[in-house]
Amino acid sequence: MKSSIRNEIKAQIIRAGYTMQEVVDQLHDEYGWSDSVSNLSGKLQRESLRYREAVELADVLGYELVWKPKQEI
Repeated sequence: MKSSIRNEIKAQIIRAGYTMQEVVDQLHDEYGWSDSVSNLSGKLQRESLRYREAVELADVLGYELVWKPKQEI
């Protein structure tokens, strides 16, 4: 399961047209994150990304995280 979350986030980075280094650079500039790609990769691998960090990552990629009710079938 861990790899699916990591792969989903990495896929979103690619879909947004960024490299991991570009994302890390923007996160560093805008939010004061570490400028290390291995730091972000480690967080994704360990699934230790905090909610605030997920919101900031989404912002840098041009997304927003939205809570919505599940659709009932």
